[in-house]
Amino acid sequence: MLVSLHVKNLALIEESEVYFGNGLNILTGETGAGKSIIIGSIRLALGAAMNTVLGKSADKDCIRTGAEYALIELIFSTQKEEVIEKLRELDIPKEEDGTILIQRKILPSRTICKVNGETVGSRQLRELASLLINIHGQNDTQTLLNTKKHSQILDDFAGEELVLPKEELKKSYVRYRALMQEMKEANETDASREKELALAQFESEEIENARLFPGEDEELEERYRKMNNSKKIAEALSRVHLATGYEGENAAGESLSFALREIKSISSYDKEIAEMEEELLQIDGMLSDFNRNAANYLSTLEFSGEEFRQVEERLNLCNHLKNKYGNSIEEVLSYYSALQEKLERLSDYEGYLKQLDEKLKKEEEIVLKAAKTVSAIRKKYAVTLGQKLETALIDLNFTNVAFSVEVTENPEKLTEDGYDEVEFMISLNAGEPKKSLSLVASGGELSRIMLALKAIMADKEKIQTLIFDEIDAGISGKTAWKVSEKMAVLGREHQLICITHLPQIAAMADSHFVIEKEARNDVTTTAIRELDKTEELNEIARLLGSDSITEAVLANAKELKDMANQTKGY
Repeated sequence: MLVSLHVKNLALIEESEVYFGNGLNILTGETGAGKSIIIGSIRLALGAAMNTVLGKSADKDCIRTGAEYALIELIFSTQKEEVIEKLRELDIPKEEDGTILIQRKILPSRTICKVNGETVGSRQLRELASLLINIHGQNDTQTLLNTKKHSQILDDFAGEELVLPKEELKKSYVRYRALMQEMKEANETDASREKELALAQFESEEIENARLFPGEDEELEERYRKMNNSKKIAEALSRVHLATGYEGENAAGESLSFALREIKSISSYDKEIAEMEEELLQIDGMLSDFNRNAANYLSTLEFSGEEFRQVEERLNLCNHLKNKYGNSIEEVLSYYSALQEKLERLSDYEGYLKQLDEKLKKEEEIVLKAAKTVSAIRKKYAVTLGQKLETALIDLNFTNVAFSVEVTENPEKLTEDGYDEVEFMISLNAGEPKKSLSLVASGGELSRIMLALKAIMADKEKIQTLIFDEIDAGISGKTAWKVSEKMAVLGREHQLICITHLPQIAAMADSHFVIEKEARNDVTTTAIRELDKTEELNEIARLLGSDSITEAVLANAKELKDMANQTKGY
């Protein structure tokens, strides 16, 4: 669950901290008080982009005027295995008590996200957040009007049973599309096959005649570099050979021989000096070996002009073929192997087309079978989802509702997700046929349908915390009470945080918070605080629409609160 929210220097918020409770947490406040900023701050902390939350184009625009940065901190408490596994995957330390601290610090030029002190990317943060919380905003209801989203909702409801079949379907579809593309290219090639064959034969012969071997270019480049710089090498190495030899007045070998003679004359007097003599002998041997190696190398620098020309020409040939067929000899030889396959294919093109057609038909059977399996699972869960939604809608004052999830197979529209067309169908009046949800439901009805759907999916996904940003749009009266009852039931198993304008929903609160805007010394601030029992009744009275809080209005508010407590079994 979400334990607390701490916001500092974000938009109109100077600094505010709130601790949420179990069950239904209600947030109310006057229009324009900043309720959207509170929910927006939670979205921001969980990795949402600035412009999608607060409508700001840049990070710096969200920072409170005069402040250097904005800070949002969320504390969650959970023991969910999926969350613990995600923390391991992200290499984030796990607290023994299940505490997860999420921080987002917004600076003028960048933003820093951390989980339990470890820096994470926005994408990783969103992945973790999807396991902790589900936020329903006012615009999310419109997704119900998009029939393409219906398939996604159904697949989410089907859950684990659909994961592997969809993976197999996707793999098969990718193979099928690759064969389709190969067949298309093969048919296009058939018209110009003679030209393709001639070109392939020319390229194959050019590479074959070169008689390349792996690593040849590197070997040639080394030989060419040595030959091309042989004069410079010879001059320098000759001086090195002389300096390390045993001839010449200042030669290292001659100096070392002198040192050996001197130390040998005294080595018998002390064991330590004898050991030093052994070391010097080893140095003399190493110097002698080096000097001999230098002489041998100098002898290899002797080559003819013809030999240099041959190496140069061979290197040019290798580079020419690399420029045409690959970045290395290995790539050129790999291209040659592909040419042999192409030549074989072009030489017997009819046989190739027949074989390709057989492979395509076989893969088509596999992908259609996989799509059929996925479709069967969808149809099974479509029945269950339709029944659950219909029951939930009846609870939300849809008295004569009929609801179903229709799954229609359309093999002509095969994709990596299958060939099903999924659509939510609803009838709101007895005797009326079911029609597409997008054609029937009003704004208020869509809000209730989304609430029912969120409740069902929350139970399915076992998400602990749900946030509803003004789920009450377009409803009132008895319907509002039914919605509040549904949220009370949902609050028994989940933590709910809900912004509302309706007294019926506010009365059902387990914890009630008010968001207030205050102007002081020409500075406007927004803050959130929890209400005590008396303040809660006053706020419900305000929501009832009274200009002044009279005894009668307070009595009405208390009656509403008592009804809510009775509904919850208090």
